[in-house]
Formats: sequence, C-alpha cells, structure tokens
Amino acid sequence: MKNTPVIEIADMHMIFPGVHALKGVSFDLYAGEVHALVGENGAGKSTLIKILSGVYQRSRGKYLINGKEAKICHPLDAIKEGISVIYQELNLVSSLSAAENIFFGRLPAKGGRVQWKKLYDESRKYMEMVGLSISPRTKVQYLSIAEQQLVEIAKSLSLGAKIIIMDEPTSALSPKEVESLFKIIAQLKEKGVSIIYISHKLDEIFEIADRITVFKDGAVVGTKYPEELNEEQLIEMMVGRKMEDIFPDRNANLGEVLLDVKGLTTEKVTDISFHVRRGEIVGFSGLMGAGRTEMTMALLGMDKRLEGSVVLDGKEIPPNSPLIARESGMGLVVEDRRKGGILPNMSVKSNMTIVSLNQVTKGISISRTGEEDVVRDMIQRLKIKTPTMNQLIPKLSGGNQQKVLLARWLMKRNLKVLVIDEPTRGIDVGAKAEIYSLMNDLAGQGLAIIMVSSELPEILGMCDRVYVMKSGKITGEFNREEASEAALLEKAIH
Repeated sequence: MKNTPVIEIADMHMIFPGVHALKGVSFDLYAGEVHALVGENGAGKSTLIKILSGVYQRSRGKYLINGKEAKICHPLDAIKEGISVIYQELNLVSSLSAAENIFFGRLPAKGGRVQWKKLYDESRKYMEMVGLSISPRTKVQYLSIAEQQLVEIAKSLSLGAKIIIMDEPTSALSPKEVESLFKIIAQLKEKGVSIIYISHKLDEIFEIADRITVFKDGAVVGTKYPEELNEEQLIEMMVGRKMEDIFPDRNANLGEVLLDVKGLTTEKVTDISFHVRRGEIVGFSGLMGAGRTEMTMALLGMDKRLEGSVVLDGKEIPPNSPLIARESGMGLVVEDRRKGGILPNMSVKSNMTIVSLNQVTKGISISRTGEEDVVRDMIQRLKIKTPTMNQLIPKLSGGNQQKVLLARWLMKRNLKVLVIDEPTRGIDVGAKAEIYSLMNDLAGQGLAIIMVSSELPEILGMCDRVYVMKSGKITGEFNREEASEAALLEKAIH
C-alpha cells in the first residue's frame, strides 16, 4: 500500500438536529485495499458513506482525497473524484438495457442521435472487465440480482471509479455468486481500485477484507487486520459486550399439530408435505431458487395452489385465499421487507396496524387513542428504536423495520402461525440476537413459527426441526439433534 491514502478522514463530526451521528471519526483507505466497515445499524457507517459520496456535508473535520482537501458538495463531485457507491438497493432502471444503464445520462450521441454501436461496444468492454457475459442489449429486468450487481460495477468503472463503496453487496446472492463477486473484487484490487466494503456477514469480512474498522454509537472503536482478531472478538467490539452465543436456549414445549400441509403443489413447488406444532420453530433450508419463498406464498394463498391441502387448527384453508388465510390466523413477514413488507410512505404506527385496524375500530371510525395505545405497547415490548410512532418507517434501521413487521402480525389477536422469510437479512448482529430472543419467546407462548433462512447457523441455532428444499421439493427432514451444516448442504445439493 502507498504511504498516501486515497481517502483520509480525521476528527469527522456530523450533527443533525438532536443527533450527534459521527463523533470524531478517523478513517483511511489505500489504493488497492479492501477496507471493511462493520457495526450495528445506526453505528454511523451509512453517515460516513454519505459524507464521502457528497450526499451529506460534514459538520466539521478533515476529508482528504489523495492528500488534498476534498471539495465535494454534491454526489456529482464525488463521481468526478472517482468515488462510486453501489447500494444494497441497486440503482438501475429495469426497463432499460444493461448498456443504457452503464452509460445512463452519458449515452454517446452525434447530431442528436444515439450511436448505438458505439454504446454497445463500449459497454461490452466494461462488462468483460467484470466477467458479465450477457448481451449489452439485454434489459436489466431479465437479469439476476448478481448480474445486476455486475452492471452496477461496470457502470462504476465506466465512470472512472478508483474508489468503490459496496453496501451489503451479497445480501441477495447465492454462495456461488458471492464467490464470483469476490473474484471480481480481487481483480479490481490488482488494478489499484480501492473498495470500502460494508456487510453484516462476518465470515465474508474475514475472507475479503485487508483491514476492518468497527463503528459503535457514531465513533470508531478500532481498526484491525483480520489476523489480529476472531469473529467472537469482532462481535464484542461491535456490541460492546461478550456474546458467548447469540442464540437463546431452546426449551421447546411442543403442543398439538397446528398446521398440517399435504401435497402442496403450484407451478413452482411440487408435493410439499409438512407439519408444525404449537410452540415449535420449523426451519426451511436450501439454496437460492430451491422454492422456499414460493412455498410460503402458496401457503398464504398468494401463489396459485394447483393441488394439496392446508389445514390450520383443524380447519382447511381454501386455495388462493390470502384474506381467509390471514383471518384464520396466519401471518407472513416477507423476504424483502423493502419491496414487499414496509409501506415506505407511511409511519411506524400505520405500518404496524395495517392488518389489524378492525381491532381498533369503533363503529365506522378508527379509535386513534386505541390505535396509539397498542402501538405504544408494541414499541415497548419489542424495544423498537424510533423517535415517535409517527416517524416514517424508512428512517428506521433495518433491525427496527423488521421488528415493526413482526409487530404488525403480533397485534392480531388470533395469530396462530407466523411465517418469517429471511428474518435477519441485512440486520446487524446485535439486532439479530434481539430477533432470535423474540422468536423464542413467541414460540414459548404457543405460537407456531416457520422460519425460512439462507443462513445455516441461524437455522441450526433456532429450529426444532428443519426441512430442506431443492428444485421445488422437500429433500430432507431433520430434528434438532440430527441437523448439521454438512447434513443440510448434502440434501440441498444432491
């Protein structure tokens, strides 16, 4: 690494009304380095990134680029300085081609007409750099998430990026796609491109990072080389306390079968049969594309059921009836909370009460006092961190958004079965422990929980039984004692 950092931050402060978001932060990045930022949601990582990329203007502190004072007042200034950000929610136009996205706003033109051949030729050059072997004419809507991510990286390189910031880049990727992304990152490093890598997946951090900086409560706890610490020590730095085991003790007191599914078949899943008892946490494991999410959608009546039966508490749920499934006592926390879970233009309160307004209605009008009372109770019970219940939900951290979605269903008085798809995706380790503890408590109160997860440690740590899926079918079933990472992977692959 060169002696002069490509980015140097010293004594950085960011003060919002009532919030001191960054407190004397120092950070540096060298050419060809992968520098990972870790910390709980709200620790200050995103604020720093927004200052680096020109979204926010710092309150005070030093910001140097290649040893010179950074003059970044706008995101376009950052782009001109070679800084590019690839956010978790990819910034692509799905109806346009890969090439049009790579050169969005900069299409080569002559005489007022787009030079399509030049566009495709130039795009192909950058696509080859990142190992993307599709036609540049392909519309982004037809690409996988991994391919879309490579389009974003190609776009960054076309802008002359020397510093690429990656925010949770693997949250929706399969293990094989993660491996491919890491190869691309290694190639970028060889070219002298610097990477700021943000992730809650600590195993990836140790694999990919040259250095790790830990944030907590708006300040830097420390910067370490991966070989200087292990995962347990890193977690302790992040949360400020020892975490011998983030999973609660499961002393399951199982009751009768509450949900009995036989022969569930749709266009995507075939002959799915399983059961869940009262007080039981049942996991569904498998690789991406195995059909787990499609199974949950059919279960709740949102995907067309072609065959099979779903019996809840002794009563059969008619096919393709989401409303009846919900009214019968089923709830679903979806896989992608941003796209299918939260209502971004609404408050925490409205997001929470949307499916149980009938419980706070008097006559034909909503009882505002009654609604606020139950919301206040849920905020306290689930320890949701929000300034007020009227805060817009996108302003909350990922972990707190997830708690609001859980509260949405827990408010229903007749909830019997809760399906949670990827319960801790994009959530920091401290919030994960809180979600796990909450799920454990709910099961202890007699709720039946179905947990779909791509993270084997949480499947093994939380579930009483595990079903494995592959190609739309169940390929294995394990009780808690039998389940292991090797056993689950064997059934997911073969």
